[in-house]
Amino acid sequence: MGLDRLISELRSGAWLHARRVRAYLAILALVNVVSLGWLLLSLNGGIDPQGRLLGTDFVSFWAAGTVVHAGASPYDPAIHAAAERMVWPGQSGYTAFFYPPIFLLWCWLLGLAGYFPALASWLVLTGGAWMAAVRGWSRQAGILPVLAFPPVLITLTHGQTSFLLAALLGGSVLMAVRGQAALAGVLFGLAAFKPQFGVLVPIVLLAARQWRIIGWAVATVATSALLASLMFGYGIWAEWLAVSGPAQQAMAQGAIGFGKMQSLFAAMRLLGFGTALAYGAQAALALLVAAMLAHSAWREGLTRQVGAAMLTGALLVTPFVLDYDFLLLAFPLVVLSDSTRRPWGRTVAAIAFAMPAFARPLGTMLGVPIAPIIVLAVFLLLVRRVPEGRKDLACA
Repeated sequence: MGLDRLISELRSGAWLHARRVRAYLAILALVNVVSLGWLLLSLNGGIDPQGRLLGTDFVSFWAAGTVVHAGASPYDPAIHAAAERMVWPGQSGYTAFFYPPIFLLWCWLLGLAGYFPALASWLVLTGGAWMAAVRGWSRQAGILPVLAFPPVLITLTHGQTSFLLAALLGGSVLMAVRGQAALAGVLFGLAAFKPQFGVLVPIVLLAARQWRIIGWAVATVATSALLASLMFGYGIWAEWLAVSGPAQQAMAQGAIGFGKMQSLFAAMRLLGFGTALAYGAQAALALLVAAMLAHSAWREGLTRQVGAAMLTGALLVTPFVLDYDFLLLAFPLVVLSDSTRRPWGRTVAAIAFAMPAFARPLGTMLGVPIAPIIVLAVFLLLVRRVPEGRKDLACA
């Protein structure tokens, strides 16, 4: 195949014919299912052969729930760590809890059950909500793409909040496009438990003049904050702020590992640039993304295309993003891949679909960050084609 033909195939997406897509999805799905099955079969009392508890991150949420049920603060590392050791006695490190107090409303529910029943319920309910949201964006979405999507396996094994966050943000855009302002605002408000992914939401809503959605979102956040204050005490906010500063400093110094993180900030730190320059580049990217989205939302309103670009932008503007957070990409990928009219769309969508499986290994083993470039390509394609969304105001 000549170079010109290769570029033409990639540009048109013709190489991704239906039979090839099914084959690729089947391979990825088989790898994910076998990997998950192997992990479950290798467990001994919920501990894998490397000594890690099933749901390595979920233990932090469950422990926070048990702590607040005991009337203590989950922001006290000693108390919180002791709760984690109740189900993970051989834990070598500590899975900290830095979520804002409104997330404790969810943790309180998790603390009502034992660890493994809570983990199973959490994954089934939040995973089901995410699948329902994806189905709302594309009625043609079947089980094969879900099983093949790499962030699904990553989220399942970590027990992370990604299913919930993606379901709320994807669902809120879906409801907004359908004209259900109250439900959209409530879902946006409930997603505030992970605020770094909601930076663009008020910008887009203001630019799109979605006043009713803004009102419902503000009311939902305010109600959640008041309920958290009444349940856990008003001092819980000061305790959260006290641990947030050191957590931010630890992240900037690489406590998590720059190869694991998938932001532009982490990419630059991984490549050897200083903290100030990395933060500067991250801020410049965030401003550019916000400006482009504001212009699109002002011109077109909150369409499906603008919403997809906003969800993609959420992964670009924060310095703290990990591979399981790429569950948010499911909605933009639906938009990119649902039409052959968009040059490069299907090819970029295919690369972005598979990217989460390789992003962390390439970063940690080879020091090569790939995620920011690929996510930015998805964002630029979506923003460039925003006017096409006029013909596509309904997701289903």
